[in-house]
Amino acid sequence: MALKQVCVTYLLRDGAEGTEVLLGRKKYGLGAGKLVGLGGKLHAGEHPRMAAVREIEEESGVFVAPGELRHAGLLTYLFPTRIEWSQESWVYLCRDWVGEPEESVELIPEWFLVDELPLSQMWSDAQYWLPGALQGSFVRKSFIFGGDLETAVASDDPDVGLPPMPPAGSLDSPS
Repeated sequence: MALKQVCVTYLLRDGAEGTEVLLGRKKYGLGAGKLVGLGGKLHAGEHPRMAAVREIEEESGVFVAPGELRHAGLLTYLFPTRIEWSQESWVYLCRDWVGEPEESVELIPEWFLVDELPLSQMWSDAQYWLPGALQGSFVRKSFIFGGDLETAVASDDPDVGLPPMPPAGSLDSPS
């Protein structure tokens, strides 16, 4: 089964107290109420970078030139109890854009210090990869989410401290 393709971008700026990242409080849909990066689903045939540019503008009102996006990772999310949520996420960072982020139909934007990420208000997997990605490390990880559809319960990266992923194909088997 091919996974749904999505993208997420983290806008970064230098603030008075250090580097800041733009997150948005999701108003509805998958992840409603959580703080997330700017992003969403790729349209059919759309390149992830172009989808990121489109989503940034739709969700915050700012314009980013495609060349300003730095590819920072590729994440796989598996939801065995809600297969349609499973996805592969292209991660980008950006430090140069035009305009000021504004509230949209989907998100309420807010700046946070990179050193003080509100991880408890984000998807649980963020604690395992986002701090490193925002510091410049390329991230390639996979996560399985539990029956609560909120908590990462396994990963292919032994360094994150979660149980290992089950063997390939075992999640697709009928019980």
